[in-house]
Formats: sequence, C-alpha cells, structure tokens
Amino acid sequence: MGRSYYVEESVGQYLSELNDKPKALVTGLLIGQCAQQRDYVLLAIRTPPKEEGSEKSANYHSNLSNIDEEWITTHANQVSRMLPGGLLVLGVFTIAVPEVAKEIQNTLRKLVFSVEKTIARKRLWKTSDDDMSDRVALHLCSVTKKIFCRTYDVQDPKSTAKPADWKYQNGLATSWASLECTINVNIHIPLPATSASHDLEKNTRNGIARWAKQIEGAVFLINGQVKDDDSDLVEGQKKSTRNMPSATQTFDVQVLTQLSQSSNSRSTATVQVCSGSINLKGALKCKAYIHNSKPKVKDAVKALKQDIINTLSDRCEILFEDMPINETSQEKGSKREYHTLPCRVFGPIAGSNVLLCDYKFGDETVKEIQEHFLEMLDQAVQTEDLYTVEEMNTVEVIPPKEFQDDVQQKRLTKEVVLLKLHQNIGLVIAVAVAISAAAFSFNYFSD
Repeated sequence: MGRSYYVEESVGQYLSELNDKPKALVTGLLIGQCAQQRDYVLLAIRTPPKEEGSEKSANYHSNLSNIDEEWITTHANQVSRMLPGGLLVLGVFTIAVPEVAKEIQNTLRKLVFSVEKTIARKRLWKTSDDDMSDRVALHLCSVTKKIFCRTYDVQDPKSTAKPADWKYQNGLATSWASLECTINVNIHIPLPATSASHDLEKNTRNGIARWAKQIEGAVFLINGQVKDDDSDLVEGQKKSTRNMPSATQTFDVQVLTQLSQSSNSRSTATVQVCSGSINLKGALKCKAYIHNSKPKVKDAVKALKQDIINTLSDRCEILFEDMPINETSQEKGSKREYHTLPCRVFGPIAGSNVLLCDYKFGDETVKEIQEHFLEMLDQAVQTEDLYTVEEMNTVEVIPPKEFQDDVQQKRLTKEVVLLKLHQNIGLVIAVAVAISAAAFSFNYFSD
C-alpha cells in the first residue's frame, strides 16, 4: 500500500490557478511534513522565473528538454532555508500537457533525486531509521485535470515509482502545534595553521557540526517538564481530530546541553598550532511545528533540534555568501573582525497558523524581505504580518578600533548572534593547549 498525502485545500486552488494560465508546462515544489503513516502538504510553490519579467523562464517550458534542473534545485535550496523545524521539501510537481505525459515521470524522478541531494548536502543533523525517505512526484494534466501522484525512495538510487494517494483536506493548515525556544550560543572554533586555515567557511561549518552533536544529545524540557519520548505531546488528546480547534497550541522549550563527557569515557588532548579563531556568540530564537494528529514528544523534539541546527548553519552560510570574509581576513592581518549574522524574520502562510522565515541583514529594508518572500514562496506578505525576533540596531557590523570586548558584551542583546574572528593568536592558543595537555598527561599517569 502506497503513502497517503493529506493536502491543504488551498494547495489545490493554487495548482488550478497555475493551470488556468496559458503555460505549456509548470514546475514547482511541495512543502510539508513527513510522518510514519502519512504526509501533510501545506504549500505548493512554483519555480520562479529565471529572468525577472521574462515569460521564457525556468518554470514555463514548451517541452521537457527545456527544464533547468540546476535552477529548480537552487530554488529548493533557498526555500529550505525559509522552513522552520518540522517542515521540509517533500517533492516536486509539474503541470503538463498530455503530449508529454509518458516522458514526465522520468523527468520528475530525476528532479526528486536532484532536489533531495542538494538539500541533504548541507544538513548537519543526523538522520535516524525512523525518518521517512519517500519523496513525492506530482503530475497534474493540464487538459484532463487528472492527478498522478507517485513516490520515490531517495535513499535507494534504483528506486522505482510507487503509487500514492492525494487527498485534499479543509483546515489542514490550522492544525499545527508550535514549539519555541531560545538557546544561547558560544562556540569557539580554532583555525589550524595550515593551507586550509584561510578557509573560514569550511572551518566554521566543521565547528557548527561539532556543536550540533551537543544539541543532538541535549535534554529538552517541554513547558518545564521532561517527557518520555514515546508519550503524546498533547496530553489527553482524543483519537478523533476532526474538531481540532484552529488556535495554535504553543509549547515553551528549554534546552539543557551536556558539555561534559561521561566519567567512564576517556578523552585525549590534542596539541594543534592555530593561526586564529572564530567565535560565534549570542542567542538563537528557534521555532518548530508538528501536526496535531497525535504527535509524539520525540517527533516534536526532533523537529526543534533540526531548526536549532539549521538556523545557525544557514545564517553562517548566508553571511559567507554576502560578505567576502575569506579575502578581507587575510588583508586585515592582526585586526579583529566582527560580523553580525542575519536576523530571522517570520511571515505567515496565507490562511495558516504556520510561520515561514527569511533572514535579514541590518541594512536590508522590509520591502526587500517582502520581495524575497514573493519571489521564493510566491506569497505576498503584508508589512504588519512580518515578525522580527531579533533586534539588529544594537551592534555594528564592523565596529571601530576602540570597540572592546567589555563594551561589546554590554551592547550585545540576547537576540543577536555575532561571528567574531581573531587572527594571529595561534601561539597563545597553542601554548595554552600544550600546557593543558601536559597537565592532563601528568595527572593521568600519576593515577
């Protein structure tokens, strides 16, 4: 028996509107949440035009050979950054004329695997055996309006198409529980004195990957309580969810990271010559959503873990794309560089209590954020609906020379995350690490 996809009715209306436009072929993404028995589809997003104002773009094709796979996967990667915990790109869709019906499945299969590979490449959270690896390929015939829904197992390169059910459901977008937390970040990343020492992006990613393991092993308190993984997130929830209230149920979560290793495990000290270091310091506002169909605590916590790890990783990735830190850091020499990571701006999905997000630098305007929402998600967001969780006006992107650590600590609010770069302090770090290693060895062998 194939998987079932429960789809918000507005998605069907959106696909019908795209079909009514005089286009030969349309491509796009399907956004939602995977569960064990069924998947939930909240949003369909057409592939944006490759050239603004051009009708001859990536999502309007006269035949299958004109589909730009790279453009579609780039769009999927951008959209994945805007998804809070619990939501992901479930697959792709096309609206095509009957003449290409026989060929469209091969094209859809290729797109499904390419999109998943592109998104998975940047993930720093670990997957588990419980994670569903099926992704959907939806084909809507532009003439008969008939829907062909199939899935592929993206973990199996030889996977063949399996039929799946596509069911529209009214009010699906309002039945979601929200989990929110604020987690403090203080990550110190040494830069090895090797040829790769100037690759700040790579070293930053490696440092975040090590921090991500702490998040994976952290203890999560939900509304101040430790709950069993297999217990219901919503206590006393009835089996039937047809009369589920539309109001969002929000859970406040505290994250307790385990910094120390087990007393039963041995650790070894490593001496490493460094040319500098990177500090990531501040606080993250994180959000995750879980559908209100008897959600388990373990699924809700997993969704929030993914958001915590993703949002820091994505912010650093966006910063390195926006600022040529790799070049400027070499030119600055021993100067200390401060760079403010982009803050998070939330906006609602039309007709839903689920919020998607974008990332905003201090010099960007609200209009630019609105334009990006429209371009990436094909959703118009009003100014009053945008919710900025971080205040950016308390820290300068590049502070003056007299900007000292103690002053920075006073001006740094909990809502701002900084990437701080220290150069030419490797000797001090190396000596400190060597002393620590010697002390550890002396105590260990004395015992």
